[in-house]
Amino acid sequence: MISLNDYLYDGNTVVKILHTYSQDLRNEAIGNDNGVDLAHSNCLLQMIELLEHNDFLTAQAQQIREFYKYMADKYPFLAFTFKGRIKSLIRLEGKINGNIVEYIYDYYMENGTFPSEAQIKEQIARIKDLIAYRIVISLPACHLKPGDDRRERELKYLYEIADALPDFLEKRGFNPELSGVDFHSLTIDEKVSRYYRDYIERPNIVGYQSLHIAFFDITSRSDIEVQLRTKEMDDNAEIGDANHFGYEKRQQKERARREAIPVGANKFFDDAYERCIMLQQLDLSKVNVNMFGAVDNSLINDGCGLFRGRLILPYEHLSRFQNDLI
Repeated sequence: MISLNDYLYDGNTVVKILHTYSQDLRNEAIGNDNGVDLAHSNCLLQMIELLEHNDFLTAQAQQIREFYKYMADKYPFLAFTFKGRIKSLIRLEGKINGNIVEYIYDYYMENGTFPSEAQIKEQIARIKDLIAYRIVISLPACHLKPGDDRRERELKYLYEIADALPDFLEKRGFNPELSGVDFHSLTIDEKVSRYYRDYIERPNIVGYQSLHIAFFDITSRSDIEVQLRTKEMDDNAEIGDANHFGYEKRQQKERARREAIPVGANKFFDDAYERCIMLQQLDLSKVNVNMFGAVDNSLINDGCGLFRGRLILPYEHLSRFQNDLI
């Protein structure tokens, strides 16, 4: 079995690593008749296309910016940030393998058997966030009245924004895509709830909270994801228990999965699980990738999108002063 870790120590660029790893993975998949690794390779090819042919991003970001202007007009008392990024290579690899591990484990625990190869491949095809935009809102303390519950008010505005987003972007050439989840949010408007994954109502095991919705950009013929959070949720995702290198809780879950599915029971699970563990144990200070440097797994200077991803747009809106009418 080959893994991304094998390609991170030769001083190559991210694009070169992607080309080499995806091709080697494809050759091995064909030789072993492994359809899951072939789908994995194809997902990496999408990343290559995005990095090498990304002229459309400027036009796309301008369309997204229109919603920023809408929010600044409708919610002048809110502070918020609007960010766009291309998913990093390490996080894409982690998500591909993490989806496989989670799906096989959940399926096995529910059915006592393993899913088919086609069902596992579908979990890779469901990755829609190679391009993602994030809206993070905050209600400044100066706008709170005595007795106000800050979280409650921020959630009210966040869900209002979520209700408006699908129709707004659809009029500008972005088709909202069905979420594919079995449950629909009870808080989002019924007309659009089927498009959302509501991780606020249903946080994951490490407490990650956010609203996720995917769109198909008709102009560029690419998928994008939009995430909506409060600052409290964003802090938890970036520097709290739900961050990508928050080991302890995730490792407890991983150990439970490994114990439930012994080595050799399912090759697809074994390969994805091992790749996940190798990424979790990666010492970024030892990595040698062009335009990337790290002192440890916290102090990182990423100029190539290996770990943090590449920014498309940053917009910030500061709320009006306290004496403005709300």
